[in-house]
Amino acid sequence: MQSAHQVERWIERFPLVRDFSAGHLQIARGTVHFPVLEAGAIAYELQDACANYLMCIDGRTRVFRMSEGGREMLIYKVGAGGTCVLTTQCLLSGGGFPAQSVAEARTELAALPSDTFRQLMHESDAFRSFVLDDYTKLLSGMFDLVEEIAFAPLERRLARRLLVEADADGIVWKTHQQLASDVGSVREVVSRLLGEWAETGLIEVRRGQVQVVDRAGLASGRSD
Repeated sequence: MQSAHQVERWIERFPLVRDFSAGHLQIARGTVHFPVLEAGAIAYELQDACANYLMCIDGRTRVFRMSEGGREMLIYKVGAGGTCVLTTQCLLSGGGFPAQSVAEARTELAALPSDTFRQLMHESDAFRSFVLDDYTKLLSGMFDLVEEIAFAPLERRLARRLLVEADADGIVWKTHQQLASDVGSVREVVSRLLGEWAETGLIEVRRGQVQVVDRAGLASGRSD
């Protein structure tokens, strides 16, 4: 059962809802629900049918594929205020999910059932514009990721990941294995690179975390 507070937080995170007509707002409010995923919970599995349009109110999910050898390849992440491009693609095409998604932290979602999604896409200019504009931006980001995976050296991918994940204190709260999964590599290689960067003072390696010491040096690839 949805609460008024949940609806208010949804509208605050996604202001486009305020642009709905009275009728479309009534439809959306009458069908939206708010699933909560604890860290590590599965958002969707490979080849699952897509039942809802998902909008992330709070938290973060990781979308990835697993190779036949069991190696994880990160595709993208969805944070607060974001939507999932694969969810949109599946709802528009009618196919199943071509990847998996897992919550990295406690995550609250607003879920519009597929029937509501299709009705709003057909009838609401505000909703249709938001979905298509967001879809275009997300696709562009995915092409950037493909280009990086195909052409950027592992060192650059790992450095960028550390800079993106670092909090205000420069701490990346991830293990070597999690970082390896994020950049499409293996733990041994990532550990070797982290060790080399630690020796040159770019980072400090601790149990379960990495401290970024020299952001500019890491960004530029400077190692001395």
